[in-house]
Amino acid sequence: MTSFQSRNPIPIGIVSLVVLSLVALSAYYVDELPIIGGGTSYQAYFSEAAGLRTSDEVRIAGVKAGEVSDVALDGARVLVTFRVQDAWVGDRSSASIQIKTLLGAKYVALDPRGDEVLDPDQPIPLSRTVAPFDVVEAFNGLSETVGDIDTDQLGRSFQTLADTFRGTPEEARGALDGLSRLSGTIASRDEQLATLLDGTDNVSGVLADRDQEFERLLRDGNLLLAELDRRREAISALLTSTQRLSTELRGLVAENREQLRPALEALDRVAATLQRNQDDLDRGIEQLAPFVRLFNNTLSNGRWFDNFVCNLVPPREGPINSEGCYARGN
Repeated sequence: MTSFQSRNPIPIGIVSLVVLSLVALSAYYVDELPIIGGGTSYQAYFSEAAGLRTSDEVRIAGVKAGEVSDVALDGARVLVTFRVQDAWVGDRSSASIQIKTLLGAKYVALDPRGDEVLDPDQPIPLSRTVAPFDVVEAFNGLSETVGDIDTDQLGRSFQTLADTFRGTPEEARGALDGLSRLSGTIASRDEQLATLLDGTDNVSGVLADRDQEFERLLRDGNLLLAELDRRREAISALLTSTQRLSTELRGLVAENREQLRPALEALDRVAATLQRNQDDLDRGIEQLAPFVRLFNNTLSNGRWFDNFVCNLVPPREGPINSEGCYARGN
């Protein structure tokens, strides 16, 4: 068998480069692999994007089943590419862009229908898709449209119209006078309306820019409320268990009261006896100290002790005790 070192390095290098290229290509398109990828990719045509973005959710029956991978303009239509994982999509499926939050977040709602599986190369047509009306974009368009109106020219036009029809009957003149006053009101409130619309535009822009933050805030608030609810349930269960334990202990004491009373009385007598013995021991230890002191003084001369017995020999009977016990004591 030919050793590895003796082989031609050129074929080995070519094979290694091919293998590395395949590995890199697989890593780049890992989401499109049939087994470990992110699901099957489908497409759908919409009349407008309606604020839909990449990474937005794709839901089936309210459950997340994938996400949007691309939103691109295809002529007068919008082509939305999305992936669906672990879900069946029929050949007559319909799709719609729905509003996820009040701040303008969107998601694709997919309604799978049909008898056959939808061909990934066949986009869902416009006839089976629905795009919502974007309120933020409507306000932006309104502010731009109103901002382009020449209110002075509009007021002069209304005034000229009123002057032209001044000789008309009373009813027409009343209508035109009202129209003239309306034009004057619009002209006088021009700056206020412009300020209001500019503020609306700024607010809508801020809300659109902070959409992710508001969504995260609401999601964190839901987590906090869920945690508080779990803690409330835990405290409620603890209180219920404590109440049940108190009831059981009360019943146990009531049932064993007759048996516990003699035992407690006997225990009281034993405690009284032990207390008396302890008092006797304390008194004995207290009185032992003088005895030990005198006894030590007696034996302090050596291995003997001196002892005196008074009146062992009668007094005045000899030279031993001639003065008597009391005289000796003096």
